[in-house]
Amino acid sequence: MRTVTLAALAFGASTLLALPSALAEERLQVVTSFSILGDMVEQVGGDRVSVTSLVGPDSDTHVYSPSPRDARALAEADLVVFNGLRFEGWMERLIDSSDYAGPRVTASDGIEPLDVAGHDDHGHDDHGHGHDDHADSDAHDDHAHGDQDPHGWQDLSQGVVYVSNIRDGLIEADPANEASYRENAKRYIGELEATDAEIREWLAEIPTGTSVITGHDSFGYFASAYGLRFLSPVGLSSEAEPSAADMARLIDVIREENVHALFHENMTSPAIIEQLAEETGLSIAGTLYADALAVEGEASTYLGMMRHNARTLHDALAEPGHDGRDDDHGHDDHGHDHDHSHDHDDHEH
Repeated sequence: MRTVTLAALAFGASTLLALPSALAEERLQVVTSFSILGDMVEQVGGDRVSVTSLVGPDSDTHVYSPSPRDARALAEADLVVFNGLRFEGWMERLIDSSDYAGPRVTASDGIEPLDVAGHDDHGHDDHGHGHDDHADSDAHDDHAHGDQDPHGWQDLSQGVVYVSNIRDGLIEADPANEASYRENAKRYIGELEATDAEIREWLAEIPTGTSVITGHDSFGYFASAYGLRFLSPVGLSSEAEPSAADMARLIDVIREENVHALFHENMTSPAIIEQLAEETGLSIAGTLYADALAVEGEASTYLGMMRHNARTLHDALAEPGHDGRDDDHGHDDHGHDHDHSHDHDDHEH
């Protein structure tokens, strides 16, 4: 009978305990600027990546202040992923201070950006479809974001571009696992497209011209893609504070137009929306997720967040028996004005 010494058992146990640590070290270390991008990277990277998001769930990227710990995380990263379009005004400075020299992914590269001053330039009519840039665009300071809306992920067809860019960045950083990244990205893009179609079916039941109010101006792409009208008391940055005149103008708009409900956002102060509810008598119909995932629950993933937002809007605003596809707003049978016919796996940006 073979004898196993205590020393051998101890060696075997220590080797097994070391395996998870060794596997973790072999994973590609990816740093993303905020939680939505972090989830996209995890979906495409699978078990071959370890992801750190600098701005976590339920946190506000607009007001984030990087720490020395963030600089260290970047210095040790194999890949850095951020949105671009000046969404993270602090990101370039952080990369420079960290001395990170590896590949970078600007996830929004290749999307068709919306103009800040005119969110409804994507073929929507003048009857309330598309996005209205808050009560008085000149009254707010959106210079931090430049002239383009950075919230491209709010349109799932643009989300496909994000995922394609992330796939290509992972391949650049880890070419040995290219096949895995391509396979994961193809699967995930299919899920994005299926969810996009599902959302269009839900939102087709909301009457044309319906307007909603949110905490800050972050749903321009959602409005342009899915045919709702969004208003907000502040601009693109949640740092902005509306003046009394801004609030008065928005209250007038609410009373004059087809505004049915108010919505909180998970990462902005509820005080402004609660003030509007008190002064207009409108109900607060739920919480929408714009710039950050939830800590837990359905909205803790990108696709779950998009489904949650669409379902929350549908439940608050849909009319039984209404089918928005009968309205003439220049879309195809699903209200869709984007072409998904190309092969995303081979799409280059």
